[in-house]
Amino acid sequence: MAHFAKLDEQNIVVSINVINNNILLDDNGIENEQKGIDFLIQWSNGHTNWKQTSYNTYGGIHRNNGIPLRKNYACIGFTYDPIRDAFIPPKPDVDCTFDENTCLWLSPTLTDYDT
Repeated sequence: MAHFAKLDEQNIVVSINVINNNILLDDNGIENEQKGIDFLIQWSNGHTNWKQTSYNTYGGIHRNNGIPLRKNYACIGFTYDPIRDAFIPPKPDVDCTFDENTCLWLSPTLTDYDT
């Protein structure tokens, strides 16, 4: 199954939709994201802001040794960053720092407060 994030005007994920992988296949049997987007545009009566996401991708790593897609699996409330081509979770705390490699927020460690 192929997962697609529906994005609002600010590139915030508002829903995740699942479609059959066969919908993505081109004439040569190769998956093509645009075919899925075209299907979802028609299915949603014209909503055009869709991005494919991989259920198995977290922190830029595919857990089944596949090709990671967009750094992280999209969840409702995540932001799609077109410059990084990545889904980024909401910042959980003001003290968190952003990891460019994983596109995840890192919490400060206890040792940061020990000084």
